[in-house]
Amino acid sequence: MKYLITCVFMFWVITLFSQNKEVLYGLEETPQAMLLNPGSRISYDYHFGVPFLSHIHINGGSSGVSVYDIFQESSLDINTRIRNKIFELENTDFFTATQQLELLNIGWKNKKDYYFSGGVYQEFDFVLYFPKDLAILAWEGNTNYIGKEFDLGEINVSGDLLTVYHFGANKKINEKITIGARIKLYSSILSFRSTSNTGTFVTRLSESGNNIYEHIVSNTNMTLNTSGIASLSDLSDTSQAVSKLLGRAFFGGNFGLGIDLGATYEINEKWTASASVLDLGAIFHKKDVESYNVSGEYTLDGIELLFPPLGNGESSPPYYEDLIDDIEETFPIDTIYDSYTQMRPIKMYASVKYNFGKAIGGYGACNCLKMGENQEYNQSVGFQYFNMIRPKGPQMAATLFYYRRLSDYFSVKATYTADSYSYSNIGLGLVTNIKMVNFYIVADNLQWYSNFAKAKSVSLQFGFNIIIDKNE
Repeated sequence: MKYLITCVFMFWVITLFSQNKEVLYGLEETPQAMLLNPGSRISYDYHFGVPFLSHIHINGGSSGVSVYDIFQESSLDINTRIRNKIFELENTDFFTATQQLELLNIGWKNKKDYYFSGGVYQEFDFVLYFPKDLAILAWEGNTNYIGKEFDLGEINVSGDLLTVYHFGANKKINEKITIGARIKLYSSILSFRSTSNTGTFVTRLSESGNNIYEHIVSNTNMTLNTSGIASLSDLSDTSQAVSKLLGRAFFGGNFGLGIDLGATYEINEKWTASASVLDLGAIFHKKDVESYNVSGEYTLDGIELLFPPLGNGESSPPYYEDLIDDIEETFPIDTIYDSYTQMRPIKMYASVKYNFGKAIGGYGACNCLKMGENQEYNQSVGFQYFNMIRPKGPQMAATLFYYRRLSDYFSVKATYTADSYSYSNIGLGLVTNIKMVNFYIVADNLQWYSNFAKAKSVSLQFGFNIIIDKNE
């Protein structure tokens, strides 16, 4: 059991991810900023994302443990380090995995100055909360915990692999306000979710007198909802599974609908505020659905040993097999094929920034502004807020940032973020616009790049786009 938990810790601390894109948010030189705020300000007329290369997002982290915490060189052996972490972590600590790959992204401005954009991206999202009581029980056993009720309801996990088709519209209403909205069609490839579980396990002094202790499982009601998974078990090889998953990615799976909303408000030429709400929607799971439910109560107050007379050739009863059969009869697994609805994890961004420095943004020989445009400056500082709704509460982050446009071709944004992973996340983003080619690269937790093992989160995003501005 300890070896299994060691392997689980290795998996958690190496492949863990988050969804906050604090550096990319507000980088309006990149078309991908519209996916974080549909109401971003847009200064170009067309954009085309390079297929499969316009946005690649890889991000890793955990809220309570790093690779270094477990595998550092220390006078303490690894088992002691794992035990210490088990007791330090809380059942609200979480481990998440998120990955995005943009397949297509295009946009254009019409004659009425509406900017339309659309595309397709693939996303994987996973969250697991740390089941502290179960980890203690598995690692320590129950010898020193007589009378303690271990909470089986701490099991809380969900995962989704899906393709998102989206189309949005953006409009500058007046010189101060820009608004936008984006409609999304979700095509679920596979999904699993187990979040509303109950149950306790306790060992206490026996009241029946048949044994010293009795072990009681009570108030148990645990459910795992799945879609798109059961049919994969019937396939004979990997190629068939890949073919089926690709079919679901292109309108062959379970569907859902969602919407993103966003706005930017230019208070004056020095101050700008923005906000957005993403993934207001749900997925309706109707195809290839299987849910599993276990409920009931059980008390074990010992096993009565029977000793057959010597020499008559009888064997001892199969105690272990009988116990397993008894438990399986008490806790039958009910398989349910009913459809279910899954809400998407809502994400919210908000920011305010102060602009200063050198005036930029004019057009032509006169360096004049377009009608209705406010004066832009080459530097800004500000504050951002991020909030994501998760099963056990919001996942939040606060960011201070500094932005500078170095030239007509280069811009940088530096961030300092405090979130559930750490209070010292330093990020940096670089955007280049050379003729029509737009390239951006974004990374965070730069202070740990000399030793990734100490970082509780590491992120990398990059992409290529073609941007066309008829005024240039």
